[in-house]
Amino acid sequence: MTHKQIPAVEIRGLTKSFGALQVLKKIDVTVMKGHTCCILGPSGSGKSTLLRCVNYLEKPDAGDIIINGENIYAQVRKTFSGALSDKGLSRARLNFGMVFQQFNLWPHFTVLENIIESPVVIQNRKRDEAVAEAEQLLKKVGLSEKRDEYPSRLSGGQKQRVAIARALAMRPQVLLFDEPTSSLDPELVGEVLEVMRDLAREGRTMIVVTHEMDFAQQAADNVVFMDNGHVVESAPPDRFFKSPESDRVRAFLKRRG
Repeated sequence: MTHKQIPAVEIRGLTKSFGALQVLKKIDVTVMKGHTCCILGPSGSGKSTLLRCVNYLEKPDAGDIIINGENIYAQVRKTFSGALSDKGLSRARLNFGMVFQQFNLWPHFTVLENIIESPVVIQNRKRDEAVAEAEQLLKKVGLSEKRDEYPSRLSGGQKQRVAIARALAMRPQVLLFDEPTSSLDPELVGEVLEVMRDLAREGRTMIVVTHEMDFAQQAADNVVFMDNGHVVESAPPDRFFKSPESDRVRAFLKRRG
């Protein structure tokens, strides 16, 4: 008897409005463990809002977020009567590591201090253990020599690689990337994408909002296209890029091509 694999992430019926503007309209996305899901779409389609709702940076109006079969969002709602308290938020967010467009490094901390702060303060891990793991992560992202530098002395690509190491240091079940190369000079994009490709090859579970078509083709297990708050199409990259079913996707890819 074979056991059905439980998805790492299930987003079910996720809805979000800002005033009269409905940004997410009953979004459904499933990501299997060890898979990379790339989310594509035009500006304003709801991609970043989706990630921010998954990580509770925005409170969804409706829907569920299920992690390894456990309905995290339903638990948070039930326990705190629908209000996401600081304690509930912190616990829910431990499932995710978030990498933002703008790096969000603490300028008054060194690279090493940026990486170990949350594991020590939030997860109560021993400092020596956190430092040893941070040094391994810096090696992974090719920045061992920048251990004691401050963010102001790093390039944009280096800052983003530190941000990836910082997200990994929390040992998240899922990594979320919100257009991680959009703020970088073109010549620095490749070094960040290479780290992300390595993570995909390692079998990390990742949801990546991106406009990098080549990365989506090479690294994704599934590509989701959003437009106007809806999921228009979801398919493996080979089918998505070579024979999309939707006229909207074909038009988008033609303009990008």
